[in-house]
Amino acid sequence: MRLRQKVIVLAVAPLIVALCAIALYVRQGAVTLAQQQRATIERAYLDSKEAELRHYVQLATHSIAHLTSSGRSDPATREEAKRILATLSYGGDGYFFLYDLKGRNLMHPRQPELVGTDMWNWVDAAGVKSIQALIERAKQGGGFQRYHWVKPSLKRAAPKLGYVVPVANWGWVMGTGIYLDDVDAALAQVADQQSRNIQDTLLWIAGLAILAATGVAVGGLALNISEHRVADAKLKVLAQRVVESQEEERARLSRDLHDGISQALVSVKLQLEAGIIRLDGDEARRQQARAGLERTVEQIKTVLGDVRRISHDLRPTLLDDLGLAPALDHLASEFGEHAGTPVRFRAVGAVDALSEVAATVLFRIAQEALTNAERHAGARSIEMLLERMGGAVVLSIVDDGVGFDADSVAVHPKRGIGLRNMMERMEAIGGRLAIVSSAAGTRVVASIDVKD
Repeated sequence: MRLRQKVIVLAVAPLIVALCAIALYVRQGAVTLAQQQRATIERAYLDSKEAELRHYVQLATHSIAHLTSSGRSDPATREEAKRILATLSYGGDGYFFLYDLKGRNLMHPRQPELVGTDMWNWVDAAGVKSIQALIERAKQGGGFQRYHWVKPSLKRAAPKLGYVVPVANWGWVMGTGIYLDDVDAALAQVADQQSRNIQDTLLWIAGLAILAATGVAVGGLALNISEHRVADAKLKVLAQRVVESQEEERARLSRDLHDGISQALVSVKLQLEAGIIRLDGDEARRQQARAGLERTVEQIKTVLGDVRRISHDLRPTLLDDLGLAPALDHLASEFGEHAGTPVRFRAVGAVDALSEVAATVLFRIAQEALTNAERHAGARSIEMLLERMGGAVVLSIVDDGVGFDADSVAVHPKRGIGLRNMMERMEAIGGRLAIVSSAAGTRVVASIDVKD
């Protein structure tokens, strides 16, 4: 995985993790809120139904109060009370029922077949002896009781909330109730709506996460493409510059060989041929031959110097034979003679711990820095210092030239080829390069870590 791809992944991953954490938090909060709302709605609904049941039982009690309070308890009076209660109803599933304290059914308008049946030990669908529970509530003065009973409209058992009261002086238990399946259905509908709302919220968060991740990926891709284009443009310029540098170097070598060494060798050849001819003459001609040969020796020395100079430009033998410090010292002397700008070189500490590759890189850095100082800076003096600083060897080149804007030159596609070459050389061996330039001059510092 490339660096830019890693950056994109590191940018997207925390975003996705954060959105997932938000989604989990929102879901947990929504589920908790939904449970609280369900409990609140259920309690409010049941409270309203319990109040209705109390009112219905109060109405039924008032409807037979003239009979129960008359002091009569004969069968005819009781039958009249049963008839009145049987006619009271509210809706298809709302009715009143009567039991005696022994569990015998006295009146049931929706299930008349139960009248007269002993239901003391009757067990509902949940395994509860509901008739005993209703009678016990009535003995305690009245109250609510949950149990299962056949719902008339469905013809099957359903959960029911009953409310019973005792009928004074007659030993009766009177009550009514509401079926809770409607309540459960309403609560299930509320829960389903809440679940859909939670799902919609999570889908929105997922959509935002996908859009955000896509945006980051697209932005990273666009940046990557842009960087690739810039890098390709710089690479093309650099490649062209390398080719031009090679051609310039070849042209320079060709000129040096043709104009200097080649002509000098031709002159040496002619002088040697003339000397050979003069050696066959008299003493005067031999003296002329001797003088010519001496001049030829001097020309050969000059040619050898040119050959050494060309060889030194290509690869200084001092670097291989004596090390970096002598090679830099020779470079400083040669540059001062060639450019007319004095270069002062010093070596401090154990600077010979560098590898051959690192020494070559520092030598090329020095060459490039001196060349830039000659071509662009207009420096009057240059100081070059090679020193050991802790676990690193540091090369510093300081001139008093006009300086330049290092940041703008480094990123310019058609300028700063030498600076980029220096930086790339140092990066290739894990070194560090710092360039500080101002109107007072330029300082180039190259540092390479070494191991003792």
